[in-house]
Amino acid sequence: SPAADGVPCLLTLDASVEIASANATRNLALQDFLRGPRQTALHPGELVTGVFIPEPTGQGHFLKLGARRYLVISIAMVATRLTLTNNRITQATIAVGSCGPKASRLTKLEAALIGLPADDVVPSVTSAIVSPDLTPITDLRATDAYRLIAATELVRRSLAAVTTTQEAAA
Repeated sequence: SPAADGVPCLLTLDASVEIASANATRNLALQDFLRGPRQTALHPGELVTGVFIPEPTGQGHFLKLGARRYLVISIAMVATRLTLTNNRITQATIAVGSCGPKASRLTKLEAALIGLPADDVVPSVTSAIVSPDLTPITDLRATDAYRLIAATELVRRSLAAVTTTQEAAA
């Protein structure tokens, strides 16, 4: 589901999926495994036998926007993970869910953040840099335009939380 809460978090952790059939086993990055609503890269006769997460580095954060506090399908959700060295971004992974046919990494934003001082991260996040990696839909919960605005703001807030946490730990 595009609104599966755990998927953006797993994407920021570079998770992969082990897939097995009677004849073979293969591994796929989670981003490649997920194809769209109710669509995966499974072939007939295959099943998922494992989800693998490399040892994480940095600090992560998750935010979700919905109409109610519990049991709600998200309007937008964001997971972020940053690694700072000498108060500069050395690694950034950012994923958004509920804003397209599947959760997506924001690769353009991730690349733009590398090398920035922690204080410059949040001002760097604009809908112009977030939107190329998203294809928001309009449905009962929100319009595509609102989802883009919400995703951009959630990314800002999540990155602010991560940079504040890492600065305090340094």
